[in-house]
Amino acid sequence: MNSIKTLNELKIKHTMEVLERNNFSTHFFQTKEELYIFLKSYMKKDGVIAFGGSKTLEQIGILDFLRTERYNVLDRGKEGLSREEIEKIFRDSFFADYYFSSANAITEDGIIYNVDGNGNRVAAITFGPKHVFIIVGVNKIVKNLDMAIKRNESIAAPANAIRLNKKTPCTKIGNCVECKSEDRICSSYSFIKHQKNKDRIHIIFLNENLGF
Repeated sequence: MNSIKTLNELKIKHTMEVLERNNFSTHFFQTKEELYIFLKSYMKKDGVIAFGGSKTLEQIGILDFLRTERYNVLDRGKEGLSREEIEKIFRDSFFADYYFSSANAITEDGIIYNVDGNGNRVAAITFGPKHVFIIVGVNKIVKNLDMAIKRNESIAAPANAIRLNKKTPCTKIGNCVECKSEDRICSSYSFIKHQKNKDRIHIIFLNENLGF
């Protein structure tokens, strides 16, 4: 294992220890294949699955995995859905057995930080689905909440706005300016410091750079 990989693993394990003290369940996998094995052993075949929008989930192929394994997926990415049908899936997601997402940042002092446009993702993570899986790469770990906010303003928000073809100032200058654009994707802000039910929110780390 190279030096950077080793340093990243140390950072992940330290963050996991703090998150565990904040009553989150944490997991660390070297490969997505190891993650798939864990999920297949953890999830019930007849469970209802939902997910939030996430470049990380796309990168590791988790959505294709869930669809291929024939789980009962509330598939917001299915072709041909109307806006009304998508919004119904957002609402039905609150009753899902398993909800998949990533995070805009995870802090070394044990906070999950997210920013949403519609708010459906931060709402579902906070309350609703029985189990939540937040999958992140090592690049999402930051020192504290201030750094999490800065990370979103300088990396996550502009990159996602570009990905979604939004007409916002950050797509031109590469940084948040607290715009009033109709295309703004930063509307609902959430930071979670503690979890009442330890078995509900699972934060899963992979030792690679994933998402924005």
